[in-house]
Amino acid sequence: MPRLSRDRWTAILMITPSIILLAVFVYGFIGQTLYTAMTDWGDPRKSAALAENPTIEFIGLKNFQDLFNGLLNYRFRIDMVNTVFFTILFLAACLGLGLLMAILLDQKVRGESIFRTVFLFPMSLSFVVTGTVWRWLFAPNGGLNMLPTLVGLPPLKLQWFIDRTKLFTFGWPDVPKIGAILLVLGLLIYAGEAWLHKRQRSAIIAGVIGLGLAGYFLIGQPKLTDVAPTETHGLNAAILSIVLAATWQMSGYTMAMYLAGLRGIPEELREAARVDGCNEWQVYRYIILPLLQPITLSAVIILGHISLKIFDLVYVMAGDTNLQVDVPGINMYLTAFRANNFAVGAAIAIVMLIMVAVIIVPYLINQFRTEVHV
Repeated sequence: MPRLSRDRWTAILMITPSIILLAVFVYGFIGQTLYTAMTDWGDPRKSAALAENPTIEFIGLKNFQDLFNGLLNYRFRIDMVNTVFFTILFLAACLGLGLLMAILLDQKVRGESIFRTVFLFPMSLSFVVTGTVWRWLFAPNGGLNMLPTLVGLPPLKLQWFIDRTKLFTFGWPDVPKIGAILLVLGLLIYAGEAWLHKRQRSAIIAGVIGLGLAGYFLIGQPKLTDVAPTETHGLNAAILSIVLAATWQMSGYTMAMYLAGLRGIPEELREAARVDGCNEWQVYRYIILPLLQPITLSAVIILGHISLKIFDLVYVMAGDTNLQVDVPGINMYLTAFRANNFAVGAAIAIVMLIMVAVIIVPYLINQFRTEVHV
């Protein structure tokens, strides 16, 4: 067995304290939170959570089952639906607006530095400041609704973040089928792409899994049967006001990322495409946008991480009792630190961790494989 060199021992000793701190204060606390989520600590039917010797029993996954399937956890399911819709709309708005602003600035416009500063300025603010400002702007009896009065017109009657209108409604018991359909479509699209890129083995595996899931969920039609069938959810129109405020703050960030990517593309590639007969749309469609895919992926990871754990913007804009825009972060805070139901609060925190991991872990694996191949 080869002996480690002095430099290798020095490197190991230097990183050991960081590894120990990471193991204790990150993964150790995650493990403690997971264990707490599998207990009944804070159950109002038992001893007080902050008693000197509280009665704590291990109950396994019951808290998680109650969150997704219990009749008393309607708020958590509203939060999950709100988070999904908010994430989709927030990502689409930030990526689309950021790319548009970057393309416009890439045209060598006069005063480009001023525009860059203006577009990036909102990012220097905290979500608390942003939420306060947009709460004033979205006040139902003031703010933007009063703009028409400046020209003698009656004020608008938009409800903004207190709007109770629901779009695309569905029943919670049908969520497994909806999720399965989306998963199957994703697998089949991946299988088709893998087949086109000569990865037949990956294509066959993805196709078989997708067809199997399609048969199970569409024929078997499993449902969350314990939930009342009248429990309906959908896209709350009030979420659009939160999306607008968050997009105003973060679109400048995606603009900066896309602009850096555009400036890194050699002009010779564009000229070669134009010489081959491509118009400007085709240059962007077939040359520039494919080269910006790594930028897009990085932006999706960062913005998705922000949207899934958002708390302060929603709390400041709409408070902690507005279920139309409620998110898991607020629910976890109220459950754990207001109601002292630590076990259910920990379960909500673990669900949030899993949602973030679903986005970040595949990205990290892909980055690791890319570095290994390089």
